[in-house]
Amino acid sequence: MTTTATLDPQPHMHGVLLPGDSTTSLRSFAVPEPGWGQVLLRMKSSTICGSDIRAIYHEHLGKGPEGYQGVIAGHEPCGQVIKTGPGCRGFAVGDRAIVYHISGCGLCNDCRRGYMISCTSEQYRRAYGWQRDGGMADFLLAEEKDLIHLPDELSYTDGAQVACGFGTAYEGLEKIGISGNDAVLITGLGPVGLATAAICRKLGAQRIFGIDVLPGRLQLARDLGLCDEVIASGPDNVAEIRTLTGGHGVERSVECSGHPQARHTAIAAARRWGRIVFLGEGGGVQFQPSADLMHDQKTLYGSWVTSTWRMEELVERLVRWQLFPSALVTHRFPLARVDEAYALMASGLCGKVAVCFDEELT
Repeated sequence: MTTTATLDPQPHMHGVLLPGDSTTSLRSFAVPEPGWGQVLLRMKSSTICGSDIRAIYHEHLGKGPEGYQGVIAGHEPCGQVIKTGPGCRGFAVGDRAIVYHISGCGLCNDCRRGYMISCTSEQYRRAYGWQRDGGMADFLLAEEKDLIHLPDELSYTDGAQVACGFGTAYEGLEKIGISGNDAVLITGLGPVGLATAAICRKLGAQRIFGIDVLPGRLQLARDLGLCDEVIASGPDNVAEIRTLTGGHGVERSVECSGHPQARHTAIAAARRWGRIVFLGEGGGVQFQPSADLMHDQKTLYGSWVTSTWRMEELVERLVRWQLFPSALVTHRFPLARVDEAYALMASGLCGKVAVCFDEELT
């Protein structure tokens, strides 16, 4: 059975493509119709991720899971269900929904665990905004299985950041564990780094240190009260962290930049028996496994985005903690000014940037 809400009689919508030359292209598309197990969302907020800038906006560098296929951009979408296709069981017209940004096959081991990000099916794995149409449009066609209910206590702009930015941070922190025993170092204070600091606060981290190369990001972390100390990126960072920790180093390091020097700093600044997690994409790193890791009994984790069950858990905790991801959004733009939104995000002179619709624009 198909149910519908009143939809303005417009057969077309606007959506954004990324040509790969540091520009955006706003075009007209037909409004899609939901098929079996699908819903049509009216977009409310779609935030811009650093991976969009790194792998798509400047140049189409991504391969495999990051291979951009010329679809509508935007993999951090949040909106309201306005139409459901046959077979939908968990969502109805009017429901508020976060979209997990990868639609997997649903049958491989990773999908069964809720980690569609690492779905192993080359045929069926499709990421929103990468291989299938994403959220930088008036409407989005999504699979019902990819949706997470958005509580009334959270705004759509809060929800847009749950799957990618905050979900990525939460997943990594759950792998290394955070408690009141821990001093935490975060290298890279872009949106994921800021989200990491915000969650560390709620998990009870004893002290939080942040490193970044951009003064504006250091100031934002300071202004939001997310870090106890912020440090400009440089060759003396490890010594500075050890001085701040009585010569020991930090119990936990979270690397969010993908920069080789920052990755080495995250490892070297961790104390004996420390845990390090890499969240930042791209780049490389050089270190001595024995001297830098093994002999000090350190553990290095890799973490890629999050799962649907972690998203549900995070949403519940955000409400309980009264933690609102929208606090990291420094700029909001309408879809008609999407070119400015992407250019600003590419500059790095901002926090999180959101393309918003309706009530979220104000």
